[in-house]
Amino acid sequence: MKKSKQNRKPLPSEQRTRRFELRLSEAERAQFLELEKALGLSRADIVRIRVLQHSKKMLVNTTEIMKLLDGIGTQIGRSGNNINQLAKHANSLQQQGMLHSAIMRDLAPLLTEYIRLQRKLEQSVRRLIRLMRGQT
Repeated sequence: MKKSKQNRKPLPSEQRTRRFELRLSEAERAQFLELEKALGLSRADIVRIRVLQHSKKMLVNTTEIMKLLDGIGTQIGRSGNNINQLAKHANSLQQQGMLHSAIMRDLAPLLTEYIRLQRKLEQSVRRLIRLMRGQT
């Protein structure tokens, strides 16, 4: 098990004894305070992450990302529902002998593209989650 650094006294080289001043306009200050609140990080931690660690960690507004992912999930669900309705209708037409091969020929590439895009989205979401886990 990994021992936490919080339980020991920092080494002299790790102690933060130096101050760094930053001047901002009122608009920049308001933006910084909003970022601090949205991320749940202190101003000092935000600066350390972005400047000292060369953006190895991402600063993300998780609330906004979750809203976007929720919207994407809703749209994927609607698309899946539409595809199921089309499949049901196609099966009904096929049972009646009214399904034209041209419809299936046109539909197949669309379904293939939909599956390709859905897999690409899943990969992107997994990559985003891995990056966000690196932030903690």
